[in-house]
Amino acid sequence: MFRALADVLRQIGAAVATVVTLPFRALARLFGGAAHSTRRTGRARRV
Repeated sequence: MFRALADVLRQIGAAVATVVTLPFRALARLFGGAAHSTRRTGRARRV
């Protein structure tokens, strides 16, 4: 019984962690993509 309860709590914790980290992942993609695109334009200007 304790094992089942621990599994449920683990799944809830994983779901909460996913929901909490989603905005940060989105921001990281946004800024990572922006930084990557500026690098591309910077290379194009140098050439």
